[in-house]
Amino acid sequence: MNTKITVAVAQLSPVFLNKKKTVDKACSAILEAGEKGAELIVFPEVFISGYPDWVWLIPNSKGSDLNQLYIKLVENAVSVPDETCDKLCKAAKKAGINVVIGMNERNTETSNASLFNSLLFIDKKGAILGKHRKMIPTGGERLIWSQGDGSTLRSYNTTAGKIAGLICWENYMPLARTAIYESGTQILAAPTWDKSPNWLLSMQHIAREGGLFVISACMTFKIDDIPKEYGFKNLYPEGREWINIGNSCIIGPNGKYLVDPLEAEESIFYADIDLQQILGAKRMFDVVGHYSRPDVFNFSINKGNS
Repeated sequence: MNTKITVAVAQLSPVFLNKKKTVDKACSAILEAGEKGAELIVFPEVFISGYPDWVWLIPNSKGSDLNQLYIKLVENAVSVPDETCDKLCKAAKKAGINVVIGMNERNTETSNASLFNSLLFIDKKGAILGKHRKMIPTGGERLIWSQGDGSTLRSYNTTAGKIAGLICWENYMPLARTAIYESGTQILAAPTWDKSPNWLLSMQHIAREGGLFVISACMTFKIDDIPKEYGFKNLYPEGREWINIGNSCIIGPNGKYLVDPLEAEESIFYADIDLQQILGAKRMFDVVGHYSRPDVFNFSINKGNS
């Protein structure tokens, strides 16, 4: 495997609660990144088909309003596999690129009416490698998403190296990170809704702690991206333009930015990386290697059954 590769971040806005148009936009981005020689492209958290930001605005007592929004979210969610997955896989194969993309995922194994916040992993041959379901939705998100389990804490062998993903604040969970490190991850996809300075500091720490490359992918999103039919857009402060400014970035295993956070701009941006830098980073500190002390600490994962 070539250790020197190009990776890409899709800091893009979804077409809010419109699965077809959002998937079309994702496929165009996949093809563009492939044409520019990238081996991997990472999309934001729940890019398909948008982040339910109303959970921070509408109280749970407004059941009728929340029901209507939830119905739209479920109708525009993804089942794995389905026609949406087929389109993404065909685009990945045509572009010759590995893809990690966030999505609202339906629980097709049972009721088909609950949702997970999930990442889908697709290889450059267009095959689905697997998925990861966010284990703990944060705060108001718990009113939307179910909890994932330990079965999806793993990495995948690809032509871009060993890739894994943790979603937003589950990156703050030390044991979740340990599971990812122990799977030999070389590139951590960290799709998120958080664009704060504290988040970016954590991403730099995680890159250094794990001795790996971190791709933090966050969507840009404006008030005007919410169609007029959704009344909750009027609950934002008057004059506000941006709901999320993005601040996606790419970080090396030494904790330094390879691409600085990109603020308030839709873009697909790239970085050239060398996976051999991971070996140099782990010479002094290998958190699951010579620094792990298995004689002192025990670690295991309940894999569950997703």
